Amino acid sequence: MEIRHLIYFKTVAELLHFRKAAEALFISQPPLSRQIKELEDELGAQLFVRTNKRVQLTDAGSYFLHEVDGILTRLEESKRVTKQIHEAESGELRIGYISSLYQPRMAMVLKLLRENFPYVKTSLFERPTIKQIEALEQGRLDVGILRAPVQSTKLKVNSLYFEPFMLVMQAKHTLPISQNDIGGVIRNMPFIFFNKEYAPHYHASLLEICSRLGFVPNIIHEANNVHSILQLVEAGLGVSILPLSAKNDNKQLQFISLAHIPVKTEVVLAYKAAHQNAALKWFIENYSE
Repeated sequence: MEIRHLIYFKTVAELLHFRKAAEALFISQPPLSRQIKELEDELGAQLFVRTNKRVQLTDAGSYFLHEVDGILTRLEESKRVTKQIHEAESGELRIGYISSLYQPRMAMVLKLLRENFPYVKTSLFERPTIKQIEALEQGRLDVGILRAPVQSTKLKVNSLYFEPFMLVMQAKHTLPISQNDIGGVIRNMPFIFFNKEYAPHYHASLLEICSRLGFVPNIIHEANNVHSILQLVEAGLGVSILPLSAKNDNKQLQFISLAHIPVKTEVVLAYKAAHQNAALKWFIENYSE
């Protein structure tokens, strides 16, 4: 017995007319009659009473129609659920992240995601916080790793961690041993900051740090990502203040802790609570650990 036998039987049972059923199924009448006869032979029961004027279901046929309706309904539901699972497990997960993100953590989670959802494609988009919020609200990103505050009533926000800031400058510069004297040394140096339009709250935090160090920074260059800032500092165009996660092994740069300044930045994970498939839920749970 094949699915087509059930579909053929159901069509004839509903129309009670072999010619009309054949037309509805886009086949000729003789093959349809043979398929019904094969089904009856396999069941060992007569399903229809056929005369020259009419077709009627037998009692066995009426019972079998009820069963077939349930089978085909469950089959369609199974197809629908299977498709949903497939799309959740083999679709695309669009992840936004800030340029100063701690990359090894992202790499580890993506590796585990691949092991759990081998058919999910991950697409990474480096975006500043303000652009990520817009993309998340509009559904162009599924999840974002960004800096607080996230001022949106459409998004759910999970706190990931807080991190202090550090001073970044060329390695050739000599600084005093005491951190209390750092402000006096760098106050007249040119500064490189994040673009105020792209990261207004972050920009404000940097200005507050300089204020606590006793000066207003002379901002000569602005950039939209941490990599550009580090390159400008390395080229000798100024100094900068960045989150601790931006520290790297570049021998041309030195990274000085500003832990004594009580200003920190919060990294959060944001997403639309209503738009979660299995892969997205897994990513949120595991990245938030």
